[in-house]
Amino acid sequence: MTRTFVVGLDGAAWRLIEPWIDDGYLPNLAALRESGTYATNRSCLPPVTYPNWKCYSSGKNPGKHSVYWWERIDLADERIDIMGGRDFRTAELWDYLNADGQRAAVVNMPSMYPPREVDGYVVSGGPDAVEGEYRSLDTGYTFPPEFERALTEYYDYQVHPDPLLSSNDERGAEVDEILRLLDLRLEVARDLFLEEDLEFTHVTLFYLNVLHHFFWDEEPTKRAWQLVDEWLSELADLPDTNLVIMSDHGAAATTTEFYVNEWLAENGYLTRASGVEDYFQRVGLTRENALDVAKRFGIVDVLAKTIPESVQELVPQSAGAKRERKMELIVPEQTKALASGQGPIYLNPRFDVASVREDLIADLEAVTDERGEPLFTGVYRAEEVYDGPYVDIGPDVVVDQRPGVHVNDGMGGDAVQTKPDRWAAENTPTGIFVADGPDFRSRGEIPEIDIRDIAPTILAAHGVDIPTDVDGEVLDIFVDDPGVGTQAPIDHEDARAGGPSEEVADRLTELGYME
Repeated sequence: MTRTFVVGLDGAAWRLIEPWIDDGYLPNLAALRESGTYATNRSCLPPVTYPNWKCYSSGKNPGKHSVYWWERIDLADERIDIMGGRDFRTAELWDYLNADGQRAAVVNMPSMYPPREVDGYVVSGGPDAVEGEYRSLDTGYTFPPEFERALTEYYDYQVHPDPLLSSNDERGAEVDEILRLLDLRLEVARDLFLEEDLEFTHVTLFYLNVLHHFFWDEEPTKRAWQLVDEWLSELADLPDTNLVIMSDHGAAATTTEFYVNEWLAENGYLTRASGVEDYFQRVGLTRENALDVAKRFGIVDVLAKTIPESVQELVPQSAGAKRERKMELIVPEQTKALASGQGPIYLNPRFDVASVREDLIADLEAVTDERGEPLFTGVYRAEEVYDGPYVDIGPDVVVDQRPGVHVNDGMGGDAVQTKPDRWAAENTPTGIFVADGPDFRSRGEIPEIDIRDIAPTILAAHGVDIPTDVDGEVLDIFVDDPGVGTQAPIDHEDARAGGPSEEVADRLTELGYME
């Protein structure tokens, strides 16, 4: 049987890399497109790391796996919960491979912390793989647990780069460390695949998208993509192996910041309460400038360990207060709607949700930029983009931000629309997909696929019947009909992803995902 190696490139987009392909900077990716099949890959809304890595691995939309963004807002109970791996309620493609007797490795994929048991290996990664107040994670990130010793001794492996990239101006050691870790992820995944004779391996390069966010198409990002391209040459030569290259979402250069909660307040959907963040912003104290000072004096670790997390959370980012602090900056009984970043908006059941929602959708559809262009490609009722048993715990309204628009949920700023604040590039729903190998036809470019098609296609390549609860379809890219049928789903309790969510938020904040 042909095996499969998947390279997951967080935030990869054809709009970024096709100019480099055309100019000859990525010859191996160009060759794979020529010899295999490639397409634009559309992600679930919102186009974010959470939930889309699980949309890929489960073949389902968020209404079927229960996580819609990095946080979940509950205005009825006046709480905001940070999501972690244990909050996903779904089996994944490696669970079905394992059930068929095929071993797998999953390296560095967000949503896999703490690592759960699989027949093979898990190395947790992404911004959610954190533990405690201090940001580093030195233990407890692998399955089997003893594998982390080999990672440390033979690879000098790290879950997160040190120093951490936190500014568009940091182009030295911070970028070099990210490139080193990208190389390590690929080396570990390749070695596991070959030395353990695995049937399936997936590796995610999460910090690639961090470079997109901070630098877009500038030299640091180009260096990372050339590193990836060099690896693709080696991976394409693996014997009897299908190579799949995909992303969880795409990216585009940021042109506009839209502060959605400030807009909700300005338009009567949200009532603000004052907080200590307001004072900090008036005197110019933000997390960004505090971190900059701490880096210059070499005391980041000391401050992270000695200042209580509850105190750290009071210092706002330049874009305003985020995550749980948002609930403390509103008057809940007077607030009709509260938003997360990049798309989801939750309504307050104290009000007439149906009428509020229709008014809100009409008002959002009328929002334009300074040129009079709509900010959103679409504004949707939840049931128009989601279906499944968990739709009732998700957002009520979802905006599809226009490429280049960053829907920012920060509270406390002075404007509703601004030029880009921190990110040079923002997420879009259009990522990449490439498939090449013994089982796949050479079709060149095919019409756009859905991210949920990838899991059933991989299962079909491995001769595994497709679970009846997936949304995706097996892609028509095979040399021979795989001839698979269907099977009953594996219960998510029997394939439980792990992870307390309380400790995730700080890492997301440092990287700008909950900026």
